[in-house]
Amino acid sequence: MKKTFKAKNISCMKCANLIKGSLEDDFGAIEVNLESSPKEVTVNIENEEQEANFKAEMSSIGFEIIEE
Repeated sequence: MKKTFKAKNISCMKCANLIKGSLEDDFGAIEVNLESSPKEVTVNIENEEQEANFKAEMSSIGFEIIEE
């Protein structure tokens, strides 16, 4: 199911491209909404383990998930 997360530190298209380039191989298509505040990242999440992995991977590249 598609799930949208709000994240810190996303400010521009380079950030969005870093997220997509780093995580799409593991999580499939990722959408980054640069128009919202805070910025939103939408991804297809299958289970709680995958969600935890996604949050950890986002944090490891510098983008903290602040809410779902």
